[in-house]
Amino acid sequence: MQERKNNINLVWFRNDLRTIDNRVLYEAQKNCDQIIAVYCFDPRQFAYDRFGFKKTEKYRAQFLIETVTDLKLQLKKLNIDLLINYALPEVIIPEICEHYNINKIYFQKEWTQEEVIVENDLKSKLANVEFHSFYNQFLYHPDDINFELSETPQVFTVFRKKLEKHVDIRQELKISKCAEENRIENTTTIPTLKELGLEDFETHPSSAFPFKGGESEALNRLNDYFFTTKKLGFYKKTRNGLVGTNYSSKFSAWLANGSISARTIYWKVKQFEAEHYKNQSTYWLVFELIWRDYFKYVSLKHGNQIFKLDGILNKNYNWSTDKVQIEKWIQGKTNSDFVNANMLEIKKTGWMSNRGRQNVASYFAKELQLDWRIGAAYFESLLIDYDVHSNYGNWMYVAGVGNDPRDRKFNVELQAARYDENGKFRKLWLQPTLF
Repeated sequence: MQERKNNINLVWFRNDLRTIDNRVLYEAQKNCDQIIAVYCFDPRQFAYDRFGFKKTEKYRAQFLIETVTDLKLQLKKLNIDLLINYALPEVIIPEICEHYNINKIYFQKEWTQEEVIVENDLKSKLANVEFHSFYNQFLYHPDDINFELSETPQVFTVFRKKLEKHVDIRQELKISKCAEENRIENTTTIPTLKELGLEDFETHPSSAFPFKGGESEALNRLNDYFFTTKKLGFYKKTRNGLVGTNYSSKFSAWLANGSISARTIYWKVKQFEAEHYKNQSTYWLVFELIWRDYFKYVSLKHGNQIFKLDGILNKNYNWSTDKVQIEKWIQGKTNSDFVNANMLEIKKTGWMSNRGRQNVASYFAKELQLDWRIGAAYFESLLIDYDVHSNYGNWMYVAGVGNDPRDRKFNVELQAARYDENGKFRKLWLQPTLF
């Protein structure tokens, strides 16, 4: 067995699967003799939920496998080994701590219920280990905002105006390379889809998200979208598109598992503006990053209320759980061809446009009056870019129990006429030859 050093820090990766601008990694490198990293494919994330969906289906699972594969490679360049386990964190991490005499564990701070339960279970088994957690997923860091978390505005526009001209975005953190002696013997392997209980698949030829997971892919996409094709300069005009890879940035999937930071994207926007031009589109991409932050602050403020039927407004509606209607929605067999096309897209690819998501969610909650949490759980299962805060925040918003003071209902036929005027998107997914 390898000689144990005195002061060993363990980095527990969660949804921060990157080496660039990672505060957890940055802090763990201070005052230690050695760093070891761990990532757990938690079996609970691949089990069935209370509504009968796999919590993580094959599309996001494959993206996660690719992400962890790349993370292992990027950490290796820093002389840090990543121990990978298909196991419960609260079971395997104590074994790692005992084996390597770990003194401290560093990890990304999470606050939603499932993550907190795992963290508390782990802490209960490691009384003599120090735990250090850090907010690592925001554009505007919670320590920098100009209001109390409990005073997070109920309306996005108020939130945005409080921040965007008054609070600075922090610079990216630079991660150092460790000494060669930091390496350990590491025989752990990354599980396959089959080992996770999922089926192999080929990416659909019409997928609007044919990209792979990982920090390297995220940076490639950023460079291509900003500096090679300069699509960033047209983002505001194209962002409501439905077909193809370039109508939107597609950064959401890498942001969701933390393989790129919001700050990295922000500072690249600023670089683009300095080198090329600044316009409404360059602003609008930052605007969308602020929306992402907003849903994180909403969940920080309201806690588990974001998962409850009456939402953060405590509003009661007469929700249905009609299994036939739910299944028709899932299978793309509703009375709306626009809803159907979007539902077939997510079923076949694990992706759906922002415009599509708003429409199918509104149809589910407002037209069919179905329990919105079932729709949210289906999205959680299928979406490659599932993010707990954005997913539940948006579903509450559309269902009329969240942050929309107007409680709107989308007219899906008018939306289809506006955003799919020539029927190109509907033809793509409703043609029998494609499924």
